[in-house]
Amino acid sequence: MPAQRTSAPALPTLGGQKRNYRERVADALRAALIAGELRPGEVYSAPTLAARFGVSATPVREAMLDLVREGLVDTVPNKGFRVTAVSEKQLDEYTHIRSLIEIPTTAGLATTADPIALEALRPTAQEIVTAATAGDLIAYVEADIRFHLGLLALAGNDHLVEVVRDLRKRSRLYGLQALVEAGRLEDSAQEHLEILDALAARDEDAVRAVMTRHLGHVRGLWAAG
Repeated sequence: MPAQRTSAPALPTLGGQKRNYRERVADALRAALIAGELRPGEVYSAPTLAARFGVSATPVREAMLDLVREGLVDTVPNKGFRVTAVSEKQLDEYTHIRSLIEIPTTAGLATTADPIALEALRPTAQEIVTAATAGDLIAYVEADIRFHLGLLALAGNDHLVEVVRDLRKRSRLYGLQALVEAGRLEDSAQEHLEILDALAARDEDAVRAVMTRHLGHVRGLWAAG
């Protein structure tokens, strides 16, 4: 019999979309996977994950099947789900593609984006800083995804947003915990506010410089773990 549903934590709403409960559980699981709280090769059962996230096992099991279809985890019969490994070469390739897309697209917003739409992203940027200060890696990753996909959406190319969404799902940021422990994650988090400030100033060169530095952390500060 499935476990009784407990009082669930506030789960994320990505990209400004109203998500159903299963999708929100999947978002939280993806964030845990990206942040390294779910590790490659480890087998996790739905009841164990449900207890960890304060939800019932059924939406977790359904959400993990979504992640199976995305290639992020494999099923292990009668045991649960194993997180798939991602090679260093794959991570380098994902980051290279992201840099080719995200840096020029975000820089281009300096001359095209509506100032009101940009300011609407500032609370999300502040959420990233708050999560970094609290050492909440899942909240950090969730807010980071919402911020960057929200920025890219202002360029008006839905397919581009989906490509980057997929690449971000496949990223691994195992160094985040070490940054929390060293008290350095908040500095990286502040870069999201720097990006907005440079966009508000219509300074395309500054946006490009901050985005280049920011994405450089994916295979630098945020990678080693």
